[in-house]
Parts: sequence; structure tokens; C-alpha cells
Amino acid sequence: MTPCTLCPRRCGVDRDERAGFCGARGGVRLFRWGPHFGEEPPITGERGSGCIFFSRCTMRCVYCQNSPWSWKGGGEDVSTARLASIMRDLALKDKVENWNLVSPTPYLPFIRDAAHSLAKEGVRLPFVWNSSGYERVETLEEYRELCDWALFDLRYSSDETAKKFSSTPGYVAAARSAVKWAYGNTRLIVRILVLPGHADEAVENLAWLATELSPEIPVSVMSQYTSAYLAKDMPPLDRSVTQEEYDEVAEAAQDFGFANGWLQDLSASDPSLAFLGENMTGEYGKVGSGRAAL
Repeated sequence: MTPCTLCPRRCGVDRDERAGFCGARGGVRLFRWGPHFGEEPPITGERGSGCIFFSRCTMRCVYCQNSPWSWKGGGEDVSTARLASIMRDLALKDKVENWNLVSPTPYLPFIRDAAHSLAKEGVRLPFVWNSSGYERVETLEEYRELCDWALFDLRYSSDETAKKFSSTPGYVAAARSAVKWAYGNTRLIVRILVLPGHADEAVENLAWLATELSPEIPVSVMSQYTSAYLAKDMPPLDRSVTQEEYDEVAEAAQDFGFANGWLQDLSASDPSLAFLGENMTGEYGKVGSGRAAL
């Protein structure tokens, strides 16, 4: 991390001296952790997924529902020993199915140290690398022991859109390379979030998956977009996804031959869940997934 090149941005900051673009410094900052029951079924399992929400993020999505900790850095600084203790409790007390690392990239060296200390005690669980997909393949290789499952987004098919809405240069090549790496090296689920006014990009990403990799990849087509944070004043992101937009993507998933995965029910969207991140002030508890199998 000195200089930090963990994400594709490679801002090169010495994080012992100052924060990188993501806002992370030379330690771990967490917002929340606990058993979570709202992930895709293979991740949730019977006992829930042990989600650990890391503060800060390598992206700056204007519509981020988790802005209190992704943009603003809410949470608490913890030592590697404290992180290991949290992971131990999730495994032994909560008996979760896995450790679900939500936006872990700025903190990978510390997570690996915590995992190594637990492995010496005989405490092991599968890892879920839960990410926007904006990753470096070199980093994935270096920390592949933290990636038994890759739960990656494919958010954009246009670098112009990615830069405008998420401040991510080179997003398309980075995210597609990360997905391709995961397809060849681990268990992969790709999330496709339908954005208002940009259903075509979701369709283009599905086409890329089907033609360049395989329609056997499990995909999770997500209808849960709700205008949040800065997007409330940025058309077309200031509105919900229409039924027509969502149907276009859902039908494309089936037309391209995707048979493994899940479709959220647009009509069943619950605004209180959509704003879960913005309103999360205590334990988040059990959250329904609202997903139907393809």
C-alpha cells in the first residue's frame, strides 16, 4: 500500500501519510457487520452470509445508497486483531455460511493478516469478495485466497457513463477483466443493476457475458435502483427504473440463454429496503432478497 496500487485507479498514495482517492488510510475502517439474509441464495445459504461492510470505496457512484460510509467514511477504525475477532464471532457464534467482504479492496492486506491468524486457530470459512467489479486482475491474483466466491457487478458498458456517474476511469476493461478472471478461477455470480436511462448498457453487458464467456454464468438482474444521494438532482438517475426498461433487460437475459440466476420483481420493490444503506443506523437484521430464479 505504499504506494497504493490495489485498485485500477492506482493513485500511488502512501496511505501512512495521507488518504488515497478512496479515502482509506493505513488501517481498517468498518461500518457494520453481522449475519445477512438478503444475498443470492448460494451466498445466503441456511444460516446467512457473514457480511462485513468496509468503509470507503474505490468508486464514487452518485446514486450510492451506502453514501454514509462509502463517500463519507462513517464507521470505526479497528485493528487487525479486532477484525479477526469479528470474523471469529461470525464463524463460531453466528455460524454464518461465509465471510462476505463488502467493498474490501482498500483493506486487503489487513484482511489477509486476520484470516491467517484465524487459520492458525483452525477457524476457516469460504470468502465472498463482494465488489463493484472495479478491480485489478493483479490484485485478485495476489489475494485470491480471499475469493472463494466472486460476487461482482457489471455496472456499465460505456466508460463515458462510468466516469460521469462513478468517477471510474477505464471501468469497462477493468470490470470485464475482473469478471473474466473470476470465471476462470473461482465461483462467480454477476450482478446486473438496471439503471434508469441505461438499460441498453445492461443488455450490452449480458451480451458480452454470453458471447465472450458463457451463458452458464449465474446472473442476478437487479431492479432495486432507487434515486439516492447526489443522483436525486441528476436526470435520468433522479427517477426509478421503468417496467419497460426492466423488461428489456430481463428478456435479454433469457434471450441470451442465461438459465442460472435470479430476477428481482420490479413491482415488489420495497422503498424501505431500497434505502437500507442510507438509513442504516443500527443492526440491519434480516433483509429479504426479493429474487426469483431465472
